[in-house]
Amino acid sequence: MPAPLPVKDGVGPTRLRVPTSGPWATVAEYMVATFDHLDPDDLYRRFDAGEIVGIDGSPIDRGAALDAHRFVWYYRDLPVEEPVPFHEEILHVDDDLVVIDKPHFLPTTPGGRYLRESALVRLRIRLDNPDLTPIHRLDRATAGLVMFAARPATRGAYQSLFEKRRVAKTYEAVSARPTGWDPDAPTLAGHAVPVVYRNHIQARRGELRVVVDDSRAPNAETLVEVGGSGVSASGHAVLHTILRPHTGRMHQLRVHLAALGIGILGDRWYPGLLPESPDDHCLPLQLLARELEFTDPLTGTPRRFVSRRTLSEAPVPTES
Repeated sequence: MPAPLPVKDGVGPTRLRVPTSGPWATVAEYMVATFDHLDPDDLYRRFDAGEIVGIDGSPIDRGAALDAHRFVWYYRDLPVEEPVPFHEEILHVDDDLVVIDKPHFLPTTPGGRYLRESALVRLRIRLDNPDLTPIHRLDRATAGLVMFAARPATRGAYQSLFEKRRVAKTYEAVSARPTGWDPDAPTLAGHAVPVVYRNHIQARRGELRVVVDDSRAPNAETLVEVGGSGVSASGHAVLHTILRPHTGRMHQLRVHLAALGIGILGDRWYPGLLPESPDDHCLPLQLLARELEFTDPLTGTPRRFVSRRTLSEAPVPTES
């Protein structure tokens, strides 16, 4: 559903669904009840100022009946945000496609306490392009390649690549080296390496972590290869893995490595959920979206993008 309001300072308007019935006589009353943490007088002021609009972009009167509008749009009051002290690198720009190398700790899109401090808003301002839209996403904790559509006319062509699994994705991760690791006969949780790991992952609304349901047919698949083992610059005994996901479920790689007994270093969600704490910039999640490879749907030419970032806990090469 297209928004009737334009992007403003890199941030798009917020859409709210209005119920067709309930204990509220008007749209304004419903919003006051929904946002009970806000000053009611200020919300009514926003209606009177024409800041709450309907699907056609026309201001909604504070007396509009509840069933007169199914959706309303408005701009959020942007909070003061603590800057994310890491910056995205633009690797490619053309009329249709933008590819960036995202740092750890920067969200791909606005959400929660991050609005301006997201790759999407930063890029819209930086490139002066309000039409930029992410074609896929990375978790805030994950670094690496993210692609954005530069204009609506060709957005669908690139999005269909991911929907049809026509993008070859390669990640790398670093985990603590498991006890008894044998590089000459490598196994992970009893599986010979390389291993294709499959399970059923379900994301539930309102929950931070996904749920694994072993009673259902697998819907998530990852090829896990070992890139090497050794000692990191900080002195940790580590295992470096190369990951080629066939599917793109939420938290898939983090869940699969945790299930194989090699949870990713810096992961505070898997295998166990740790108490919330400030970001540890000294140990970001050791997961990197390293490569994207596909045939361009507009030109038919092969495309390959490679991250320039590295994982800080990767094994240090030994001198021969």
